[in-house]
Amino acid sequence: MPRVVILCVLLTVRAIPGPATAGTLIDHVWSGHPVNFALLTERGHQFIAYYDANRRLTVAGRRLDSDTWRRVQPPGVPVRARQRESNVMGWDSHNDLVLALDRDGCLHVSGNMHNDPLVYYRTSQPFAVETLERVDRMTGARERSCTYPVFFRNAGGDLLFRYRDGSSGRGSDRYNIYDPARRAWRPVINTPLLDGEGARNAYALDPVLGPDGRFHLVWVWRDTPNNATNHTLSYARSRDFVHWETSRDETLLLPIRAASGDVIDPAGIRQGLTNMGLNLGFDARQRPVVVYHRYDAHGRSQAFIARPTATTAGSAPAWELRQLSNWNFRWALSGPGSIASEVTLGTPQLAADGSLLVDFWTRKAGAGRWRLHADTLECTATLPARSTALPAELAQAASSYPNMEVQLATSRSGGRLWVLRWETLPRNRDRPRETVPPPSELRLYEFSDTAADTSDPTE
Repeated sequence: MPRVVILCVLLTVRAIPGPATAGTLIDHVWSGHPVNFALLTERGHQFIAYYDANRRLTVAGRRLDSDTWRRVQPPGVPVRARQRESNVMGWDSHNDLVLALDRDGCLHVSGNMHNDPLVYYRTSQPFAVETLERVDRMTGARERSCTYPVFFRNAGGDLLFRYRDGSSGRGSDRYNIYDPARRAWRPVINTPLLDGEGARNAYALDPVLGPDGRFHLVWVWRDTPNNATNHTLSYARSRDFVHWETSRDETLLLPIRAASGDVIDPAGIRQGLTNMGLNLGFDARQRPVVVYHRYDAHGRSQAFIARPTATTAGSAPAWELRQLSNWNFRWALSGPGSIASEVTLGTPQLAADGSLLVDFWTRKAGAGRWRLHADTLECTATLPARSTALPAELAQAASSYPNMEVQLATSRSGGRLWVLRWETLPRNRDRPRETVPPPSELRLYEFSDTAADTSDPTE
């Protein structure tokens, strides 16, 4: 696999302590629009990937027992269609950064891609950011139009990488697996997993490892870049990412297409399905439970929950659907580009008595928490929104520049919680702004992990 060694200046960044809630100043970063940074804490080390004040991809790392950060800015290559280098961010809020450690402790970095050629780096030595190298390919196939990179591990601890090949409305999801002995990637399967057939693409949650030992996947299909064309909420599960099945143990032939998936809700286009706010949990019988947003019969925004039902032999697969909310507003989903969420639904959580708890937040109807009956999924109580013991100022924009928002990334390890914080203007459908605020501070905060816990007031 061809590699390009990074020739860069290695910077040592000392932690700058402040008041108890001031955190550690890491750097100053771009604030013209939001994009997800990455924070990884694992095996006694910590890493951050972010865009600096000049929108340049930056990676910092340290040992957890040290306050000295080592920082590199890996080089890119020209991206002619963007008129920039591959390591410099444009105006696109899709260009998230992701990090992972392989079995040997080598760091993998990817991101800054929205229908762009693969951007990928890897260290040649364990835990050493100064050995980061640009690698111009993984498998060498279908890597010219990449979006939504995700690193994750399978049940055996192998490192996997998922990305979309193609564009919104014309894309497919592909999965690679890493062999640390060969320092090489290969496709998990020889086809896409979710295939849009050139007519659509899937917007999927990250695969979720369930209590049954299987990975569960939920997605919506979209026919065009217009987010109003989402439709057909679907599901599949697998133990090995090679063999996939429905919620009724029926084998799914690969690739999975719109006509062959396990349909949770057949909602059509312009019926309010969105890839934002979609979440997956499990009930006391280890069944998947999916919460999502769509419109009701009157065109109003509502939260729904779904769970597979028991069926008799030969009957059609079915999911039990229930409306959870009774809101009187409409989140008007339309158009392309990054948009801010107006409805957020939390992961269904299993309570000690077998009931399910679902957090919700809306821009127009406030926030709270539903308690759902274990057998019927009926809402038995609406509770106040969960509180947090984290300092309130973490969520409050400190900049005097108008309309600034707080951005956060979190990481947990060894009973500790780290929160990475910076401020930006809101999403702008990936369009440039005429003026931007000054760079904002990128700060890291450390807490006991219990500081972020939120108690159930009824238990």
